[in-house]
Amino acid sequence: MSLTVALLSIAALLGAAGLAIALARSVEATRIIYGLCFGFSLILFVAAVVPRGAAALTAALPLGLPWIGAHFRMDVLSAFFLAIVNLGGAAASLYAIGYGAHEKHPSRILPFFPAFLAGMNLVLLADDAFSFLVAWEFMSLSSWALVMAHHHDAENRRAGFIYLLMASFGTLALLMAFGLLAGSVGGYSFADIRDAAHGPSWKSGLVLALVLLGAGSKAGLVPLHIWLPLAHPAAPSHVSALMSGVMTKVAIYGFIRIVFDLLGPPEFWWSMPTLTLGAITAMLGILSATIQSDLKKLLAYSTIENIGIIFVALGLALAFKANGMALPAALAFTAALFHVFNHSLFKSLLFFGAGAVQGATGERDIERLGGLIHSMPRTAFVFLGACLAISALPPLNGFVSEWLVFQAVLLSPSLPQWSLKLLVPAVGVALALSAALCAGCFVRAYGVAFLGRARSIAAKDARETDPWSLSAMSGLLALCLLAGLFPSYMIDTITPAAKLFVGGHVPTQGDIPWMSIVPIAESRSSYNGLLVFVFIIFSASVAALIVRRFGSKAIRRGPAWDCGYPDPSPATQYTGSSFAQPIRRTLGNVAFVARDHLDMPPPGDTRPARFGIEVHDRVWDGIYTPILRGVEFCADQLNRMNYLTIQEYLGLVFIALVGLLLVIAIWP
Repeated sequence: MSLTVALLSIAALLGAAGLAIALARSVEATRIIYGLCFGFSLILFVAAVVPRGAAALTAALPLGLPWIGAHFRMDVLSAFFLAIVNLGGAAASLYAIGYGAHEKHPSRILPFFPAFLAGMNLVLLADDAFSFLVAWEFMSLSSWALVMAHHHDAENRRAGFIYLLMASFGTLALLMAFGLLAGSVGGYSFADIRDAAHGPSWKSGLVLALVLLGAGSKAGLVPLHIWLPLAHPAAPSHVSALMSGVMTKVAIYGFIRIVFDLLGPPEFWWSMPTLTLGAITAMLGILSATIQSDLKKLLAYSTIENIGIIFVALGLALAFKANGMALPAALAFTAALFHVFNHSLFKSLLFFGAGAVQGATGERDIERLGGLIHSMPRTAFVFLGACLAISALPPLNGFVSEWLVFQAVLLSPSLPQWSLKLLVPAVGVALALSAALCAGCFVRAYGVAFLGRARSIAAKDARETDPWSLSAMSGLLALCLLAGLFPSYMIDTITPAAKLFVGGHVPTQGDIPWMSIVPIAESRSSYNGLLVFVFIIFSASVAALIVRRFGSKAIRRGPAWDCGYPDPSPATQYTGSSFAQPIRRTLGNVAFVARDHLDMPPPGDTRPARFGIEVHDRVWDGIYTPILRGVEFCADQLNRMNYLTIQEYLGLVFIALVGLLLVIAIWP
């Protein structure tokens, strides 16, 4: 029944896309379409979370290729991701009811928004390679149309082109992976692929590489991440929230479905590229985020970092599963899925906050903001909560999932392979460093954008955002807090998926007193979010009481220290570039090449110093620029073929014919 309701709701979303075209000229189109998306997303969310036992639900429809049809299946994994997708979809739809009213051309967004939601849901329910790839491409094309909503901007057109190029490359990689999985028999249903013999080790390794390329390009794994920091700022903010908080999770679902389900029993070395790419992605993502001044681009790079954390946890799950270590594998797998859920919450909230700031000020550059805590106090509060969550500070949800990942890392000495014994601690160090840098990154972002004095007229004249947007943001912040205070419920929710895909499970957390979580054994480690929350509230209350009772009478008020330069201009404030300078100079060359340009006036000249930064992405310059030059060279050479004589064309045809005959003659 749940699967039928889900399929009917997806069909209704596609119908809403058609209705949006019919209502293109209506002033009520925004409220109607986003209201329908909100309702259908809630129905899909309920269909995913309704208990139905361990059995998977299946359905087949006479669609697609005549001899294959379209197969759909809902099991514990697809239901978990369905809940994430539609929770994010419902929040984005509610937010967009208010935010979408500011769009100048809503008809460029409304038809594709419900189609995007429908595409993501179809990917999660697909049970054969053809349906999966069609839904995957439908998801990519509809999201590309949303990225191109403001196509009058040249930067947006460039972002759309690169996104479409990377999406096509990823689909091609997945197409070849399914071809290898199906083999010569050509059974493209997932049930046939599960039952098929998986062949030699090199074939499995090739499929793993193709899946890392295909799913990794959509998720944002380095070096396939280049579209994220371009597409997310180009898209409307509620779409950016869906792409970053939800669509990247659909890519992670694709990786889990193929590698943990269809590819067969893993070998230990499968974990090594996954762990390595995950650690590199986490480090490069947060280093790049630290220097960004564009708020949405900063959040996009932060998504790359969190995708790296998730892939590290999945790599650990592969390593433990390959060695028959069920409990550590379940712990790592649970940590990965828990962080998938957590990231979907706080990253959607952060993009909503960025959209509220942009709507109120017209600015995304944090250097032109400042002082927004006074004019937008509610937005400042929820944005602060999201910054605390993504910085993995207790008692919010980001801490719990990252803590579980580190608990899995600490179990790595029990792995028998020395290569993993050496690799996993290095990965753990990279994760610890990225966690510290993440906290600094969001201290910088929040401090420069919301604290201090307004750095521009637009920031000074900002007003609070609309109630619809505030409701969506407040709801997500409440979920971040609840998931951090009561993580045992989420862990127990993930347990059936861990049993199915890694063959083990962590101890049942709901039976542990006082809402504590004990992922391995109480003698080893435990955490109680509720106790931490009570301690924080109690400590803050006592400190405030002591200060108010004993300190207020002794306070002597006076002007703030002005560093010898008593100029009330906002230009005297600490800037985001200055905040990031130490990290940029010490660690920046790992991820990018940065050159500082400083114009320092001579002594006696009261002009302010001028500071500029020139940043070059190492991945772009080292990988994609040579590829582009190679393609241009080949295109120039092939272009000469257009100017050959008839005799030269006949000669080429003769050479091609002789070559084909030789191949046929020597083919065994």
